[in-house]
Amino acid sequence: MRLLFDTNIMLDLFLSRQPWVVEATALWHAAQQGRCTGFVSGITPVNCFYVVRKAGGIPLARQAVSAMLNVVQVCPVDNAVLQAALLLPMRDFEDAVQHAAAVANGLDAIVTRDPKGFQGATLPILEPAAVLQQLGP
Repeated sequence: MRLLFDTNIMLDLFLSRQPWVVEATALWHAAQQGRCTGFVSGITPVNCFYVVRKAGGIPLARQAVSAMLNVVQVCPVDNAVLQAALLLPMRDFEDAVQHAAAVANGLDAIVTRDPKGFQGATLPILEPAAVLQQLGP
């Protein structure tokens, strides 16, 4: 499966946010092991750097983004993706951009803890537990 990991999944991982870090870590390992192909949108490394820097400082933020770039692929965010995001009926523009980037790159689904944020999506929106069950051990 080619999966876009929502920013909240990456933040759960890098900030060890309880109780979600357990599933985020399992998804991370699945991507590392090749049981799925992980992606993030081009806005996710930037947003993660900002949030992780506020919580843990610049060195931790750089480490998080570096690790992310070594494990997952980045879906570009360009004019076409932003235009497509503007047309989506989603309330949160960040979620719309992630969805549009996933669609533009032919991904299978988006993994998020916030499926309500993706109402109106044309891709399957899956919670971490559902994805982990599909991927198996």
